[in-house]
Amino acid sequence: MDKEKILDTVKHKISEKIQNLEKLIAETRASSNDTKSSMGDKYETGREMLQQEINNLQRQLNEVLNQQNLIQKITSDLSLKVQNGALVKTDRGLFYIAAPIGELILENQKIMTVSVEAPLAKAMLGLHAGYTFSVNNTTQTIQEIW
Repeated sequence: MDKEKILDTVKHKISEKIQNLEKLIAETRASSNDTKSSMGDKYETGREMLQQEINNLQRQLNEVLNQQNLIQKITSDLSLKVQNGALVKTDRGLFYIAAPIGELILENQKIMTVSVEAPLAKAMLGLHAGYTFSVNNTTQTIQEIW
């Protein structure tokens, strides 16, 4: 499994998320400017709702920017234990410990990307191949780590 390819895909997905959120924020700000009127309270309410949406999008953007900062520190070096940047094969699937991007399909294999803060990753952290761990009453055995 090519960890460099996985890392590049994760970085690309994060960049796409950032671009989409920035675009949404700009569009919502433009909508907010269009609603300026002297018609009264209902327009003030509409503008407030748009401002809340902008704030929500900004929070999401900040979270994705933090993920981008964390992912920039990850290398594709081989891992001997489960840690940030490790690709872990268990008897239940492949997991890439990096950022919570979700499911990736690379080289005809499904890889779940999870944050180091995810319960699954926390249960595996520091373990080596051959170790068993349990999350939500589901036991898994680590088969390989790259």
